[in-house]
Amino acid sequence: MADPRVPQDIEGTLLGGPMRYTRKEVETLAGVSEDYALRIWQALGFPTPTDDEVAFTDGDVDALREIRELLGNDLVDEDLVLQLVRAVGQTMGRLASWLGDVWLKRLGDEYPPDEPVTSEIVTAALAATEELRPAFERLLLHGWRRQLAAAGMRAAATTAAASADPAAGVANLAVGFADVVSFTRLSRQLDGDALAAFVMRFETVAGEIVAERGGRVVKTLGDEILFVASDPGAAAEIGLKIAERFNEDPDFPKVRVGMAYGEVILRLGDVFGTPVNLAARLTATAYPGTVLIDAALASALPDGASYDVSSLRPRPLQGLGKVRPRVLRRPSSRQRSQGDRADS
Repeated sequence: MADPRVPQDIEGTLLGGPMRYTRKEVETLAGVSEDYALRIWQALGFPTPTDDEVAFTDGDVDALREIRELLGNDLVDEDLVLQLVRAVGQTMGRLASWLGDVWLKRLGDEYPPDEPVTSEIVTAALAATEELRPAFERLLLHGWRRQLAAAGMRAAATTAAASADPAAGVANLAVGFADVVSFTRLSRQLDGDALAAFVMRFETVAGEIVAERGGRVVKTLGDEILFVASDPGAAAEIGLKIAERFNEDPDFPKVRVGMAYGEVILRLGDVFGTPVNLAARLTATAYPGTVLIDAALASALPDGASYDVSSLRPRPLQGLGKVRPRVLRRPSSRQRSQGDRADS
C-alpha cells in the first residue's frame, strides 16, 4: 500500500516501476484468482488495498505470474507457496527494517546533533539506495544460496546419522536458550541508541559462538537467542562459551543458558517440541552465568568429554512436571589433573 508521505517517484524507483494497477487489475493480468492473490498479499504481511486503490506495479504482476507457473510443478501446491511467501514476508520485513534503521542512523551521524532528520532527508536517503540496491541484491541472493546449501548439508548429515526424517519434519537436536540476566531493569536505564547497541552486541557475540561450533541461531528476541545444534558436544561448547564470554566482561550483564536434547519438530526455520519447552524452563531457573542441561543432553555428551556435570534436586517446571536439572561446567584444575593421572 502506498505511503502518502513518500513521493511516488521514489516508491517507483525502489519498486522498479510506478504503481499503476488496482488489486483487481493485477489479479486479471497475472491470471491468479482473487482469493489466492489476496492470501499471498496478506502472507507477505501487507494490509489489503481497497478495490479502487492503485497499489501494484508491473513487478507485482510478474511475481504473481511466477507463482502461477510454480503451481504447475507437481512438487508445488498452494499451501506450500503460502508457507514460503509468509516466510519471505517475515524475513524480508525484518531485514528491510534492520537496514532502514542502520541507514537512518548513518544519516543522523552526517548531520549536527541538534538538526532533526526531516522527511526530505529520508526521501533523499531512499533515492540514494538505488545506487546501492544492485550490490545489496547480489549479496542477499548469495547469502540465500549459501544458507540453502548449508540447510541441505545439515539435512543430509542428520539423515545419514539416522537422527532425522526430513519428510516428516523432525530431528534429534540439542536446543538452547541464552538469556541476558536483568535485561528489563537494564533497558529502563538506557536510551534508544545505547539499548540498540547493547542488543546488537549480545546478538553478534552469541551468534558468532553458535556459528563457530556449527550450530544455528533459530531466532533472536532482543535479550535472548534460541539456537540448535545436531552434535551434543558442540551444543555443550556453545552454551559454555556464551556464558564464559559474558562472565569475563565486567561491562556486560551475565548470561544464563538452558539446553535440552531430543526430537523436535522443524517448521519454516523454527523448532517446536518438548526439548524446546524444557530448554526455556531450564534457562528461566538457571543462576546468572551458569548453564543448565537436561538428563538427555548429559547422557548424549561424548565419552571422555572434558565437562563436569552435576545433578541438582528435582524441581517442578511449568507444564513438564518434576525435572532434575544438571549443571554443566568446565572441570576444575584438580579434576583435570586427576583425569590426566588416570589416563597415564
